[in-house]
Amino acid sequence: MDDFWSFLKTLTDPQSILSYGGIVLLLFVIFSETGLLIGFFLPGDSLIFISGLFCATKPSYLNNVSFPILVFLLVTAAFSGNMVGYWFGKKTGEKLFTKNDNLIFKKKYIETTRAFFEKYGKMALIAGRFLPIIRTFAPILAGVIQIELKKFFMYNLSGALLWIGSISGIGFFLGRRFPQIEGYLWWIVIGLIILTSIPVVITWFKTKRTN
Repeated sequence: MDDFWSFLKTLTDPQSILSYGGIVLLLFVIFSETGLLIGFFLPGDSLIFISGLFCATKPSYLNNVSFPILVFLLVTAAFSGNMVGYWFGKKTGEKLFTKNDNLIFKKKYIETTRAFFEKYGKMALIAGRFLPIIRTFAPILAGVIQIELKKFFMYNLSGALLWIGSISGIGFFLGRRFPQIEGYLWWIVIGLIILTSIPVVITWFKTKRTN
């Protein structure tokens, strides 16, 4: 049991993920956060940023893959994850809205995502990539409401390219120009968590007020 919790703790620490599991664990986490119901707690944004940074400063952590290959693999993982999420939502349907809360799943996650979806429409599939919780549940909700597969495919691909390309690109650029930035990783991770959580918290409060 201690080994399990230790592994779970590793999955929530971006730097540990890369130093412990390299490119394989990195891709698994990105896939899980965007495709599995239990993946909402995983550190997607900060992990993508740090993977870009380490690609420039500590390539051995990523099995020495080049930056273009890294982006391609991450986009593939993010795209595949969303396709799995869409399929899950399509199979589960409205039953997801009546599912009881448990240790992992909370109805408020679906309600917050639905409010975000109602406000931004299909663009939520792109904008939601940059927001924790939303990026996990948006493809599932898209499957529930039966968005046309062809349209979902395009929004999914566009969102994956924009999300991975921009955040990993910034990390790679800063790693090349300012390698000493590694000393401030903790503050960068905290900053990314706060920055990306603000819209989710605002949406959640608005949902609570209207219910």
